[in-house]
Amino acid sequence: MDILNRNKFSAIAHRDHAFYNPMSEEKIMKMISIASLKPQDKVIDIGAGRCELLIRLVENYRVSATAVELYGGAIEEAKSRASSRIPEGSIEFIVEDAGVAVEKCEAGSYDLGICIGSTHALGGLEPTLEAMKRLVRKNGFILIGEGYWKQSPSAEYLEALGGADESELKSHAENMKVGEELGLVPLWSYVANDDEWDDYEWLYSMSIENYCLENPDDPDYEAMLERIRAWRRTYLTWGRDTLGFGLYLFRN
Repeated sequence: MDILNRNKFSAIAHRDHAFYNPMSEEKIMKMISIASLKPQDKVIDIGAGRCELLIRLVENYRVSATAVELYGGAIEEAKSRASSRIPEGSIEFIVEDAGVAVEKCEAGSYDLGICIGSTHALGGLEPTLEAMKRLVRKNGFILIGEGYWKQSPSAEYLEALGGADESELKSHAENMKVGEELGLVPLWSYVANDDEWDDYEWLYSMSIENYCLENPDDPDYEAMLERIRAWRRTYLTWGRDTLGFGLYLFRN
């Protein structure tokens, strides 16, 4: 699958997810509530996807938001969703490489910086936290979502992930420590439990299975089924016990 079709695959697999990660909506919104957002506070989300979280923040807190997302298709869907739910202009949509976009943003101009499941867009956890530390005002908030190893991954699991390297992720405690070493203050953390992971992964795989049932003439039909079935076996064999996902809230 080329890059366009990887985006297509992800869009279909996530079509019924509220958010593109295994954390429950309750946990995400609980951590947002700690940031005590006020009307006109400025929020930036790196790797914003369809912008569901930002749309909800505008709905609930009347904030001013900036969405940074590389995939234009996700932003088109975000604009469509936003048009019926929030005032026009509440979200600034930036379709651009995150590293380029962040350089153009004014230092200290945001009250909350968010990057959930997209730290790769800025080169990893530490560079993402460094970028957020610059963008978010003193005593503002930074919310990061990042994978972690529950245990050392087996060679077979890393191979099934496409030749991944164990060094690509840290432990849960080490994720928090990265922020501390940059001078950020840890305020709260949640990790996805087994039920949340199952909800996420089974909806992800069922969405592809259902799409292929509904669209047997799609030219990517065979490739998508082959890919999702391999992914499902990988999750059940190794992923469920090995890969974690945490949300980390810091004060700058």
